[in-house]
Amino acid sequence: MAALLRADFTTLWRNRRSFRLVLIVPLIILVSWKGLVDKLGGVFVLSSCITIGLTSIGLMGYSNAIARDRDRGVFQRLRVGPVSSWTIMISRLLVQIAMIMVMTLLVFIGGYYIDHIHVSPLGYIAGLLMSLLGGAVYLGLGQAIVGRFKNPETVNSITRLVYFIFIMIGMFGELGLLGKETQEIMSWSPYGVVREILAASLEPSAWTFKTTYALLAAVAYTIMFVVLGVKWFKWENK
Repeated sequence: MAALLRADFTTLWRNRRSFRLVLIVPLIILVSWKGLVDKLGGVFVLSSCITIGLTSIGLMGYSNAIARDRDRGVFQRLRVGPVSSWTIMISRLLVQIAMIMVMTLLVFIGGYYIDHIHVSPLGYIAGLLMSLLGGAVYLGLGQAIVGRFKNPETVNSITRLVYFIFIMIGMFGELGLLGKETQEIMSWSPYGVVREILAASLEPSAWTFKTTYALLAAVAYTIMFVVLGVKWFKWENK
């Protein structure tokens, strides 16, 4: 496991350009939404930026990296060595968890120093924990996509489409700009439930029964995506 982790972190460092691109998306939105803090609230801005970052990591980062390595035969070579299959995937997931933590902390720091958003210490801790759960939702979704489709180009196209739907329709839908029906649907989509639990965790006093249901929905989404991802996943591209 230690050797795999070193190799995966080394690979991440060598591909640090894509790593920076994944991290910079929520920060750009954080800076560009500075004028919305007074209108929508700092918690809404922070939770939306973290949700977008989680979507980028789970869909644009993780699933495409898995599809690319499978196409290159990396997994096939690793399985020949003295390592179990679950160890290979756990190592990859630990790297993604580290990225989620870094992204969340950067958004917190940027929100404090750039947008002057103040959150209680409990809010920061709870927000970090909920970002890990939200990350599990999107990592599970990425695993399901890369498990269902073998061709890396197909995986790339589908993840981009899903990313666009979640970001564009999710943000505008939650604000009620696309109608009440769309707003209700998006509030219970993966995007909506993750943003809901993040917003409530950053401001614990705002936690409601709806937030609890959103938390249960996030757990259900994670389980469903992981089960499908494991069931469909093939180690070879043939």
